[in-house]
Amino acid sequence: MFLVILLVLAGITALTVWLVYRPHNPKFRVVNAAVYQLNTTTTTTGNLLISTTMQFALITRNPNRRVSFQYDQLTAFVTYRDQAITQPAILPPLFHNTKSTVALSPVLGGSGVPVAPEVVNGLEMEQATYEVVGLRLVLTGKLKYKSRVVFRSGRYGIYVRCDLFVAFKKGFLGQLPLLGSPRPCAVDV
Repeated sequence: MFLVILLVLAGITALTVWLVYRPHNPKFRVVNAAVYQLNTTTTTTGNLLISTTMQFALITRNPNRRVSFQYDQLTAFVTYRDQAITQPAILPPLFHNTKSTVALSPVLGGSGVPVAPEVVNGLEMEQATYEVVGLRLVLTGKLKYKSRVVFRSGRYGIYVRCDLFVAFKKGFLGQLPLLGSPRPCAVDV
């Protein structure tokens, strides 16, 4: 009987702590994009390479009042039609305090990335026909929840997908307008 009462009290305590401290996932949004270089080349073996340099202004918001986030091993890269067109860039560790907003502005790209012919053809067609390119900014890494008083969680994998459409004319480089209002990114923890 004593053991049952002890288990019920422990369950009520755990439920109360969870209700008070339950962490909500961080929110991400892309607010600006710039393309400084976008070239396609063919190697001597016939492989296609895309070399690009892009920069995105990314805002992340911690909606929690009692829980902060610690990001580790963050990497960012850009995909087009589910194929990477930039090398993964390693971002520094980030501590995200409660009820705060942090801006990230990673520069992605550099050396050439091998891609399928469909990717190059699709990019060129969308630029020429629509002057709009659909890209996906991806962030991956580890997330740790921290509370000042009660708990510190283990590390969880975080996967952020930001789908965006940018107005991109052939030959135009620099700041690109995002089409539509910036939508929140999908966050999986």
